[in-house]
Amino acid sequence: MIHTNLTVLNLEKSMAFYEKALGLKEVHRKTAPDGAYILVFLGDGRGGHELELTWLADRTTPYDLGDNEIHIGFRVDDYDAAHQMHQEMGCICFENPGLGVYFIHDPDDYWMEIIPKR
Repeated sequence: MIHTNLTVLNLEKSMAFYEKALGLKEVHRKTAPDGAYILVFLGDGRGGHELELTWLADRTTPYDLGDNEIHIGFRVDDYDAAHQMHQEMGCICFENPGLGVYFIHDPDDYWMEIIPKR
């Protein structure tokens, strides 16, 4: 796989969230000549898979994510430190102690699963 796409309402807010919460940084971007869209690809500097954030200029209302029964998994080096930071950010939306994982949600309410190294 090459990338996963999420369409976001506020590009700057989403980029700031992903950098702070998951350490993702901009790798490259593409802007439509007429300004209709901006694609920003984020990476962790480790693997080749990227998160593509798509911003559409004419979109003014939040996206309907339906039941939002999808998520993207992220493995973290220090699970306890990540949990503490995400707790302070107020972005933890579900915890599953039985499985030893928890979920955070971004500004558009997309869910990310946080998984410890095993």
